Amino acid sequence: MKLFIQSALTVAILFGTQGAWADNPTTPDSSSTAANASASGAQQPKMTKEEFLNSLHYQTGKITIPNGMATLDLSDKFKYLPPADASRVLQAWGNPAADTQGMIVPADGDPLSQDGWGVIISYMDDGHVKDNDADDIKYDELLKTMQQATLDHNEERTKAGYSPIKLEGWAEQPTYDKQTHKYYWAEDISSAGQANHTLNYSVRVLGRKGVLVLNAMSNMDQLSSIKTQMKDVTAFSQFTPSNRYEDFDDKTDKVAAYGLAALVAGGVAAKLGLFAKLVAILIALKKLIVVGVVAAFAGIKKFFGRKAT
Repeated sequence: MKLFIQSALTVAILFGTQGAWADNPTTPDSSSTAANASASGAQQPKMTKEEFLNSLHYQTGKITIPNGMATLDLSDKFKYLPPADASRVLQAWGNPAADTQGMIVPADGDPLSQDGWGVIISYMDDGHVKDNDADDIKYDELLKTMQQATLDHNEERTKAGYSPIKLEGWAEQPTYDKQTHKYYWAEDISSAGQANHTLNYSVRVLGRKGVLVLNAMSNMDQLSSIKTQMKDVTAFSQFTPSNRYEDFDDKTDKVAAYGLAALVAGGVAAKLGLFAKLVAILIALKKLIVVGVVAAFAGIKKFFGRKAT
C-alpha cells in the first residue's frame, strides 16, 4: 500500500505495484467523487484490474489542462487522464483522493503494474517567480542547508509514524534554462531500513503568474530512464498564450515572495507560513517517495531573501 498526500505545490510521479491492487481492489465509481464517497462512508463497487483499466478515459494529442494555464502536446509515448480518473488511479494505489490537473501516463504502460507510473499535474499560483538569482545560487551551500533541514525535520516525521530520511546529495545538480524558463534537478534520498535509495527528479516550468511542477520519483538505478522520459514531458508541457513567462506585466501581476533557490529547497511553504501544504509521500514495497525536501528551519532563510513587489 502507498500513501500519497497531494499538495497544490507539487506534481508527483508515482509508481504502482501489482501488490497494491491485489490488496485493495475496491475502486471509486466514476460517477461519484472520492471525496463524497469518503464522507458518506459508502462502500465502493469492486472491479477486476482489467475492468478498472478499461474504465479509464485516456486522451491523446494536444491537451489543455483544466485550469487553462498550460497545454500538453503529447507525443505518441504518453496519454493523459483527466482529474477524476487521476484520482481513481491514486485510490487504486491505496492513496486518498486528490484535487489535480490530471495525470500523464506512458502510452504502452499499465499504471497498476510493478513499474507503472504517472505524472500528477498541479499548479503553484504564488505569483511570478523572478529568475535574476539564477547565476548567484551556490548549490553546494544550498545542498548542505537542505541536508541539515531534512535531518532536523526527521523528528516530526518520526512522530507522525514515518521513517527518517536523509538527503544524500544531488543525483543531478540544478540547472536553469534561461531561454525556456525551465528548471530541473535530481536528489538522492535514503530512508532508514531501506536498501534502495530514492530518486527525486524535479522539473519546474515558470510562467507569468505561477509554476508548473513535475516531480519524478523512483529507485536511483532508474535515473537514466527517468531523465530521458522527463525530457519528453518537459518539452511538451507549455504555458498557454498570455500565461507564459514573457507575458508578465509588472504593473498588474503579482510577484512571488521567493526566487529560484526556494523552488529547489522546497522552502516556499515554510517561508510563507504554509508548512501544512508541503508534501511527504511514502510508498511501501521498498519504494519511498518524497516530494521536495522540507526546508522549514531558519538556516534555509538566507536563500529566500526576495521581497514581494
